[in-house]
Amino acid sequence: MRGAAPREGSAAVAERTEPSPSLAAFVSERTRMVEEALDAALPPAGALPSPLHEAVRHSLFAGGKRLRPLILIASAEAVGGRASAVLPAACAVELIHTYSLIHDDLPSMDDSPTRRGRPTCHVVFGEALAVLAGDALHALAFELLAATGEPAGPERALWSVREIATAIGTRGMVGGQALDLQGEGRPELARHGNWPAEPGDGVYLIHSWKTAALLRACVRCGAILAGAAEARLASLTAYGEQLGLAFQIVDDVLDETGDTGHLGKQTGQDAARQKLTFPAVFGIERSREMAALHTQRAIEALKRWGSEADLLREIAQRLLVREA
Repeated sequence: MRGAAPREGSAAVAERTEPSPSLAAFVSERTRMVEEALDAALPPAGALPSPLHEAVRHSLFAGGKRLRPLILIASAEAVGGRASAVLPAACAVELIHTYSLIHDDLPSMDDSPTRRGRPTCHVVFGEALAVLAGDALHALAFELLAATGEPAGPERALWSVREIATAIGTRGMVGGQALDLQGEGRPELARHGNWPAEPGDGVYLIHSWKTAALLRACVRCGAILAGAAEARLASLTAYGEQLGLAFQIVDDVLDETGDTGHLGKQTGQDAARQKLTFPAVFGIERSREMAALHTQRAIEALKRWGSEADLLREIAQRLLVREA
């Protein structure tokens, strides 16, 4: 099935074969900070109940890119904030992302045997413990968010809690997952008119909620906690929305064209389950054009910014051409 999608201007986005030295340094240093903070936030694997903590650590330290915490930190730094000040929130969004992956991989959901090149949590520890591991990560995430202090202050800390909670609720990540399951094998739902809600394509609704909502919240929370002014927050919100859509479109394409060994998970599962993905609705080549267009829009949202937004611009460019 093929549909139409909005077109505007040129979707050409500059591509780098390698990240700039500044982005490479940012990723290396901030990833190290996040890894150390995550390790410190979690109980040791041997602490009671040890099987639960082993399951949590199995999934959390499976080699993820830490994209969401990096985006949150990059947003904070773009408005003059410090990485150390937003580190609890950065860790929180990674805990939430990992919990969502554990639950998505369950047999009752996507039934995925591998994730990031290793057996999924339920394969190693059983379904019941995997559910509890996800629950534990979810709870710890809000414990960290609630501990966010200076220089954000209590009002902005509470604001960030509300942002994340909304982004992962029934009109965010969890709702998007429900729509994703509902849409399996039902191509008529690709057109959003068959779902009585906002105008637009059904596949856009699924992924705007399932993926883009949390990425947008990461961008917003970094800026909120760093004290961003309203005008800057508005442009960052637009950036985050477009970045999230581009990210998901590329992810959908990679599921059909990528290599299982390189991606660290089985490819072709979306098609096998007849999911409503961008390639299923629009085709692979049109999906690639759409990803480029949304990346362009993300970058254009920062057109009034100077060099302080260069890392955010390059992150968008790099995510467009990623292979995993």
